[in-house]
Amino acid sequence: MRIERVTAEADVHRAADLFDAPPIDSVTRRFLSEPTHHLLLAYDDADRPVGMITGVETTHPDKGTEMLIYELGVAPVARLQGVGTALVDALAAIARKNGCYGMWVAAESDNKAALATYRRAGADEEMTFTLLSWDLAKD
Repeated sequence: MRIERVTAEADVHRAADLFDAPPIDSVTRRFLSEPTHHLLLAYDDADRPVGMITGVETTHPDKGTEMLIYELGVAPVARLQGVGTALVDALAAIARKNGCYGMWVAAESDNKAALATYRRAGADEEMTFTLLSWDLAKD
């Protein structure tokens, strides 16, 4: 397995099956153009994309910078082979290199696979929380 940071739109589209929905060209370009946005792909021995992780560095005046794991996806054929953990580890290495003081992720409490992956990669469960959101597209 090989993990690489993606900088080309074509690579994102090649891995489209790993995302929740097809990548949108204008949004993909915007994401890839931001130096604090990270997209890593894992490739199998046949050079097929089998996993992806996205991370966003967030900075706050009284806290510093931390890495948010925005999304992690692994192809069904590659699950239970350490791909997810390797992607989390690779993003954590980028976060350390960029001076982030921490990394965090929100996961559904019933998503056993995600929770197991994050714990295997060294995450500690801090607390439960309530997620509140605004649907700004419907206004």
